[in-house]
Amino acid sequence: MLQLLYGVIFGEMFLILTLLFKSPLRKLVILALDKMKRGKGPVMVKTVAGTVFVVLLAGVYNLVDIKNRTIESGVLNPTDEVLMSVKMLEISLMGFFLFLSLMLDRLHHYIRELRFLRKAMDAAKKQSQSIQEEKNGSSEQLKTLAQENDTLRTKIKNLESEYETKAKKAKAAGSEVEALRKQSEGLLMEYDRLLADNQNLRSQLTSIEQSTSHSDDKKNT
Repeated sequence: MLQLLYGVIFGEMFLILTLLFKSPLRKLVILALDKMKRGKGPVMVKTVAGTVFVVLLAGVYNLVDIKNRTIESGVLNPTDEVLMSVKMLEISLMGFFLFLSLMLDRLHHYIRELRFLRKAMDAAKKQSQSIQEEKNGSSEQLKTLAQENDTLRTKIKNLESEYETKAKKAKAAGSEVEALRKQSEGLLMEYDRLLADNQNLRSQLTSIEQSTSHSDDKKNT
């Protein structure tokens, strides 16, 4: 019994030291403990721990019984003394075994939690990096859009200035056309007046010729 307890305790101490320091063996121990906590493993571990705890309580009861007998008799015989020493050693070893088992279970649990937290932190870090890259890309796009917007504004201003220049030229051309139209109207009116004067002169000339021809006819007769 004592040799078994010593072996188990030293084995647990070795596993705890393996989990405390990084080494290639640490991964194997973690994988083995992971497999033990799957399926029927937890039931078996609880059964063993419960059995050891019951045996520990029985040892405590026997130790108290031996002390009571010693107190009643007032003399501690060598057999009871040896039994008490053995029972105390067994109780101490079983208690230490249960404590190391609990410590090993908690240490494995915390290592798993730490591993999950590291994975979550790595995932969050990658996600934050991707978001930062997207923000940088969007900022670059915004800069490009701002530059395009400035270019379009410059083009619009140039077009507006060209439109104003052409509008002024068109207005000036319209004024010239209006002046030419008025000038042509004046020339047409002058032409009509001259035409009417020419017609009047022709009428007067015709009447003069007719009067001259009548006077010549009277003289001949």
